Amino acid sequence: MASVATGVDLQATRAMRPRRYMDRKSLLPLLLFLPPALILFTLFVVMPMVDAATFSFFDWNGYGPITDFVGLKNYEDVITHRNFGTAIRNSLIVVAVSLAIQLPLAMWCAIALAERSWSINVLRTLFFLPFMLAEVAAGLIWNFVYDGNYGLLPAIGSAIGVEMPFVLGDKFWVIPAIMLVITWKYFGFHMMIFIAGLQSIPGEVIEAARLDGVKKWQIVRHIKIPMIRSAIVISVFFAITGALQLFDLIIPLSNGGPSHSSHTIVTFLYQFGILRMKLGFGGAISVLLFIACVVVALAYRRVLFRVEQN
Repeated sequence: MASVATGVDLQATRAMRPRRYMDRKSLLPLLLFLPPALILFTLFVVMPMVDAATFSFFDWNGYGPITDFVGLKNYEDVITHRNFGTAIRNSLIVVAVSLAIQLPLAMWCAIALAERSWSINVLRTLFFLPFMLAEVAAGLIWNFVYDGNYGLLPAIGSAIGVEMPFVLGDKFWVIPAIMLVITWKYFGFHMMIFIAGLQSIPGEVIEAARLDGVKKWQIVRHIKIPMIRSAIVISVFFAITGALQLFDLIIPLSNGGPSHSSHTIVTFLYQFGILRMKLGFGGAISVLLFIACVVVALAYRRVLFRVEQN
């Protein structure tokens, strides 16, 4: 009986000991690689964020000491600026186009090109090539396409007898023109994410559905799309955050024009904060953008958690 009691006591003692989450072999690489990463993250992410938040409370042009404290005036100037509402509207349009047009197009292409063959691989590469281009290069290419005097678009219009407008100089056409470029540029990236998800589906599941007489569109709707839910979640998150931070394509395409009608939040920051040497004003915009991104990330995570619970 004593031996049994002793065994029970030993098991209870082991259960009460703190569980080791990491052994010595795992601790050594952590100590070697984590500090450099933390240092770089602090230098290039945390400190610039802190500096921007500090600048937002001062009227500072980038030269000399930071002494002119203005409190929340920069935030008030940003919110009441006549072009800030346009920038928010355009950023929301980019989000809407990304979710309603770009992602469905990427999903359709992914379903059509999920099989493995050399011809399909060629098509995948062609669709993915725009994403491999630098944003500035893509913007310059489409700037030439849209050029009202020598571009490809007016040349096509002349060939078919239709007079094309100067799309980048027209307030009505500039946003649809930019949306076309954004869809062309990024849908291949989302397509590859969806293809990776589709190729991870076991072939036995699809084959069993076919043997049961399930139609192709039913397989897509009830099997393939639900089984790549994690890929869709990642793609939607990238689309939303990328739309809020859109900058590189807008500058070479329209530079926010005409009459500041095509600004996004980041190009608005660049035009009215950086170029005009109002770093306090720009800092206030960056803080507001950071808060918006954090809110979107937290809300998205909460909605996703509720869906998973159900």
